[in-house]
Amino acid sequence: MLGKLERTRLWSVGKLPCYTSRKATGQTLSLRKVPELVRRVIKLRNAGSGSAVFPPESRSALAFPTAQARCHLLSMEILVFLCSAAAVLVWGFLWAWDALERMKSWEQTGQLRAGSRTLLVIAHPDDEAMFFAPTVLSLARLRHRVSLLCFSTGNYYNQGEIRKKELLQSCDVLGIPYSSVMIIDNSCASPSRAFPDDPGVQWDTEHVASDLLQHIEANGINLVVTFDARGVSGHINHITLHAAVRTLHSEGRLPKGCSVLMLETVNVVRKYISFLDLPFSWLQTQNVLFVLSSKEVAQAKRAMSCHRSQLLWFRHLYVFFSRYMRINSLHFL
Repeated sequence: MLGKLERTRLWSVGKLPCYTSRKATGQTLSLRKVPELVRRVIKLRNAGSGSAVFPPESRSALAFPTAQARCHLLSMEILVFLCSAAAVLVWGFLWAWDALERMKSWEQTGQLRAGSRTLLVIAHPDDEAMFFAPTVLSLARLRHRVSLLCFSTGNYYNQGEIRKKELLQSCDVLGIPYSSVMIIDNSCASPSRAFPDDPGVQWDTEHVASDLLQHIEANGINLVVTFDARGVSGHINHITLHAAVRTLHSEGRLPKGCSVLMLETVNVVRKYISFLDLPFSWLQTQNVLFVLSSKEVAQAKRAMSCHRSQLLWFRHLYVFFSRYMRINSLHFL
């Protein structure tokens, strides 16, 4: 046991009342820095050479920094984890960007034959640039003779004539000559045979199939490229084109040797992560995958910029973020 304790009361700004033993410690202890006091108390207990007595208010002061230290430690662990995760994501982003910048155009063609007569079937002017630019540019590399059939003039806002000119300009940028572009303008036809640009109007599938088959046979087409059953954007006109092609295929009305290639619809997250969708496309694509180089992406964007009447603010965001401006994954019907 220690000798007689000498109690010393400390009253000063920033200090709590405390009691010390000069005999035990040889000096006065202050609670200005509570963690230091805790360490000294533990040291005294371990040494078994003395004891300290604290008033009630000082005891609560000792308990508080312990809980605060735990919270601080937990916060530091969370911060380290978040910083590490952010660093990994940034590294992955930069690595993928650098790889794509240095990567040449690439395609996984599967059963696709070089030198085919290919017909791209779309519903509206701008579909060719918004959705099919990687396919058109990649087929040109494979020496396909690509032609285009558009089933409407895009006259929903009475801009049909303007949009026809924009389509021809866009096709020129993509390498499709004017003579290979066919735009169906039958707005003056009977309602049953008209193909208006209207998401509220269901086109007659049989009439679409009939017009499409006539064009295929007249031009010796042996590969048809169009939308899949979900139409990429879900537009009802896109879906009708798929239904018409599927009807021709299932009924055996397509010419012998004519194949059908459908553009895959992906979920909304994959749709708007641009080139970051590439790993998912590699893992899931079964038949054909087209990936553009940076130079070709710029060409696709120039084609889209030809559609000036459609370049509203959200279309600019689409051009920047959409994977369809860089990647097309397709399946054979």
